[in-house]
Amino acid sequence: MSRIHTAFTHRPALMPYLTLGYPDFETSLACVQAAVEAGAGLIELGVPFSDPLADGPVIQHSTQVALENGVTVKKCLAMTAELRRRGVTIPLILMGYYNPIFSYGLKHFVGDAAAAGADGFIVPDLPLEEAGELEGECRACGLSFIPMLAPTSTPERIAEATKRATGFIYLVSLTGVTGERQALPDGLREFVGRVKESAVTHGSPPAPVAVGFGISTPQQAAEAGTLADGVIIGSAVIRAAGSDYPIRNVKNFIKEMHEALTQASLE
Repeated sequence: MSRIHTAFTHRPALMPYLTLGYPDFETSLACVQAAVEAGAGLIELGVPFSDPLADGPVIQHSTQVALENGVTVKKCLAMTAELRRRGVTIPLILMGYYNPIFSYGLKHFVGDAAAAGADGFIVPDLPLEEAGELEGECRACGLSFIPMLAPTSTPERIAEATKRATGFIYLVSLTGVTGERQALPDGLREFVGRVKESAVTHGSPPAPVAVGFGISTPQQAAEAGTLADGVIIGSAVIRAAGSDYPIRNVKNFIKEMHEALTQASLE
């Protein structure tokens, strides 16, 4: 967890999402390294699944390609370990759906992820009420289970999430799936404010708050960065990774986003 805490000492932290194995094994690893060089503070590593309910068409396509490339949970853990061997030191958060984790075995999955150098997990289809067993395994291995909150979350759920968060809290900025949007949703400032207030009240210490879903331009990133402690960008990064020059385009895109966030923090 110390790596996650360190990442949020420079706020707002930038957290791009990249699907492991897309567009192929080696390029996906190189894209992660490029994102780190360009200023990413954390990386969300997508573990491909055949039914990614929370994801829009761009990320769905990337996971399908990765599965066709033969990516498995075990290979994702091996790729995480390879990133550490290549000198990546920032937090690596595995984002995956519950079925493959359950099939692998919770205890073995968390233990193997810790051995590979992962820092925590985002599991979008695992309700907080049913996450106790996975959280317990995470505590045993010193990893973080990242709770997710939506604009429709009740005050009671927000309080529970902010109480249990050990790494950071992932705010889904809008209802629906991932994907690029024309503008940030109305009410985001109020939503972030409610969660931050709850984090101060219930957290010990208060967990940072990161916003994701729908952020795809430097202007949107800067706007979100003035509200939250971190900004998560997925579909736009995957679009760059799927271009003709993926490594260069990912690096340039992340650099542009990082510069926008840095400028916003100074204003």
